[in-house]
Amino acid sequence: MTAAARPEQAANSAGLELSDAEFASLSQMIHRETGIVMAPSKRALLQSRLYKRLRSHGLDSFGAYCALLESGDGQFERREMISAITTNVTRFLREPHQFRELREEVLPPLLEHAQNGGRLRIWSAGCSTGEEPYSLAFTLLDLLPEATRHDIRILATDLDPNVIRKAEAGRYPTESLAPFSPEARQDHFRPTGDGFSEVRDKARRLVTFRVLNLLDDWPFRGDFDVIFCRNVVIYFDDATQRRLWTRFAGVQTRPGARLFIGHSERLSDEARPYYRLNRGASYVRTDRDVPQQDTQPARAGADRSA
Repeated sequence: MTAAARPEQAANSAGLELSDAEFASLSQMIHRETGIVMAPSKRALLQSRLYKRLRSHGLDSFGAYCALLESGDGQFERREMISAITTNVTRFLREPHQFRELREEVLPPLLEHAQNGGRLRIWSAGCSTGEEPYSLAFTLLDLLPEATRHDIRILATDLDPNVIRKAEAGRYPTESLAPFSPEARQDHFRPTGDGFSEVRDKARRLVTFRVLNLLDDWPFRGDFDVIFCRNVVIYFDDATQRRLWTRFAGVQTRPGARLFIGHSERLSDEARPYYRLNRGASYVRTDRDVPQQDTQPARAGADRSA
């Protein structure tokens, strides 16, 4: 988890502290907009991350900032606030055992189906700055170099427009490519000579990035062969988590479709009829249908952690 260099000290030195009422108001707004739960223990974190937003508007109190958020012009600033409080912790090929299962067990039959005229759809939900969906694209290309010639697509979504812009740029510090072999780096990245490398066009063509709040209405109805939603749902309240797991099942109607989640996340009891655990690395979709009412959006959801 990354954070600015002790901004909470700057906030305190300036005499700006969140009152109980301001923390309650901001916490309620964040939950309403995103589904993220701001526990009392997160108070100092919230204060430190929003201090820069106050400075950017020339405000001298958190009360004035709350008033801005609630004003008619507050919609844009609410998006900036969510961007400020969410954490973008990601890296290429995170959880290697999951990518090993994907490469060795899940993708080969799906790619054979695509080569015979079928379609393959993968969703990276909560994609952050793009390392996960590009890792998926690289895995596809390693197995099928001509993947772009077939009906194979990766949808990558995140709540935060700022991280989506970074993901679309596909530009990363060269040191972050350490998980890849020298051959893979050559195949999938182009060094830019300034300590950065860019994702090559072949992988880019497989990925479509979109801004999406997970608990809003989804502008698609599936059907996804593979969903990666890792270290996302853990930051929501229990009701939001239960709804999300069953909604994922609603866009994975094919028995055998795979759901990959974070190592500290667990499916809710309500979702267990729709998935079975596969050796700890993924969940396999069963043939149980999801009732229509359980696939509807519930207002209060988001994409990543606080």
